[in-house]
Amino acid sequence: MRVLCAGDEFISPEMLAGAVRKQVDGAEIVTHASRWPSEPWEQGDEIAEFAGDADEIAGLARGADLLVTHLAPVTERVLAAAEGLRAIAVCRGGPVNVNADAAARRGVPVLNLPERNARAVAEFAVGILIAGQRNIARSHAAMREGRWSGELYRYDQAGPEIAGRTVGIVGLGQVGTRVASLLRPFGVRLLACDPYVDPDVATERGAELISLDALCERSHVVTLHARLTGETRQLIGAAALGRMRDGAYLVNTARGALVDEPALIAALRSGHLSGAALDTYAREPLPADSPLLTMEQVLTVSHLAGASRDVAERAARRIGAQVGRFLRGEIPRSGAEAPGG
Repeated sequence: MRVLCAGDEFISPEMLAGAVRKQVDGAEIVTHASRWPSEPWEQGDEIAEFAGDADEIAGLARGADLLVTHLAPVTERVLAAAEGLRAIAVCRGGPVNVNADAAARRGVPVLNLPERNARAVAEFAVGILIAGQRNIARSHAAMREGRWSGELYRYDQAGPEIAGRTVGIVGLGQVGTRVASLLRPFGVRLLACDPYVDPDVATERGAELISLDALCERSHVVTLHARLTGETRQLIGAAALGRMRDGAYLVNTARGALVDEPALIAALRSGHLSGAALDTYAREPLPADSPLLTMEQVLTVSHLAGASRDVAERAARRIGAQVGRFLRGEIPRSGAEAPGG
């Protein structure tokens, strides 16, 4: 059996190959590494968020039985080259670097890993909320510039504690549920907006399920954990931002396109929002001339929420297990999803 393991600088091809070898005896493994994240991923018309050259991947995929990857482009051209491909295994929650329609037409299932970084993203969201609101990031930046940021102790500069505040979670899925679990010990009131969650389930998770309008009106902090779809694109636009209470704070560790960025910038400039902690943006990398980079009340991070060593190790291990299950016939040939986070 020939297996192409296409990794990168986060989940290396060697990590993928090691996981595959534990499941497939005597496999012939071909490896390939892209330069992501040292070089940013690309966006295309056919697939999104991929790293690497499709022609190069197509050449390596000829004769492959399995293609195991993180971000490699799996396009129509790649699939045409890999005529005998039995399955594509992608160690991401959403395998958007795969042309799913083309794979389905060829009867090639796509195995993926829902929830693979949910814990990491949830921890990160809470971390940047605290680092942003309590001026940890601002003080660190000032100290690096040789300035003692004592002015941040002034009443008009000091940030609020989390305890006793109302936090609105947009998207109460795997990440949002973990955020709720992490925040409850702080003594917050939790609200949630998610059309796919039953109110009783939300209550079990410690949150009151309400509409987006009501969530915006009642929350001191709004944190985004929804998937990006046609329905959720720019979900947080001028109307939603306008409904937020004066001095509200926005956290986004999901997808930048959930937010209307010009409307957010206007809300920040006017002082209607007290600040924001952002890990994702409408365009990535964030353009150097973006006003978000010069706003002191905005914490900007370079899409790092899912970047933990645990995520990389867990993803390689679990995608290897997925491959093993598939080869043993434990996963339907029409496609699969991995259990667990």
